[in-house]
Amino acid sequence: MTAAPDLRNTVAVVTGASGGMGRIIATSLANAGAHVVAIVRDPARVDRGLDVVVADLSRRADVIAAAKVVADRHERIHLLVNNAGAHFAEHRLSPDGVEMHIALDYLAAYGLTTLLDGPLRRGRARVVNVASDTLNDTRQVKLVGRPRPATVDLAGVESLADLNPAEGFVPFEAYARAKLLTVTAGYALARDFEPDAVTVNALHPGIVATDIIDDLVPAGLRPFSGLIRRGMLTPAEGASTALRLATDPGLARTTGRYFVRDTEATTPPVSHDLAVQQRLLALSEAHFAR
Repeated sequence: MTAAPDLRNTVAVVTGASGGMGRIIATSLANAGAHVVAIVRDPARVDRGLDVVVADLSRRADVIAAAKVVADRHERIHLLVNNAGAHFAEHRLSPDGVEMHIALDYLAAYGLTTLLDGPLRRGRARVVNVASDTLNDTRQVKLVGRPRPATVDLAGVESLADLNPAEGFVPFEAYARAKLLTVTAGYALARDFEPDAVTVNALHPGIVATDIIDDLVPAGLRPFSGLIRRGMLTPAEGASTALRLATDPGLARTTGRYFVRDTEATTPPVSHDLAVQQRLLALSEAHFAR
């Protein structure tokens, strides 16, 4: 993994920093000199030396409270890595009545990015959203057939609580849809932030051997999960893409892009639909205005 540049006098906010890729991202940024704010549920799992903010990012109130704590402590934020995420094998609702993939894998990142608007603009920040290329293909087994991209239809949707309903719930597709929302909103936010030199990019880190993978492996292949994990990227290898987007001087002006590891890639056409983007932002803003 390429060493990060000198990040002294840099404030970096990292979510999901207590394990896997997030822990490596946070530690790497701290080792490069950054003041790292780690937003986590379990502070006992965070490496020493980090500025810890405790929050359950599936809860609207916790996202709002965490953003306030960070903004009160730091006038400027230079890096925001929205890494927190999870896969849920069963249909579950957040305390706010939103399906958990939507709440944690999308709304947490959207909420922090928009609620930290001022510090991000003052810091001319880079916002890095960890997504998943499941948004381009929701098939769990990809041996035959064509890719089946994630879908989202916001026509008639009055609240984000309407998305990923219990009826017809497919966990892998629900996860992919939340990641699709992340890049869709990210494209719109990138345009809004661009006049203040804030960049917003998303990435698929590759197939990384993290806890999420255990849930994503199809039931028929779980007896071979140990062998499957050995063929995957390590968390450090997966973290390298996020660190590159966060720190590479050559990407300082790159915004509104999606990367699969180190290669720029495309996302489903719906993610570029301006009407869908604006409707998604309106619904997301309404969620946090309640």
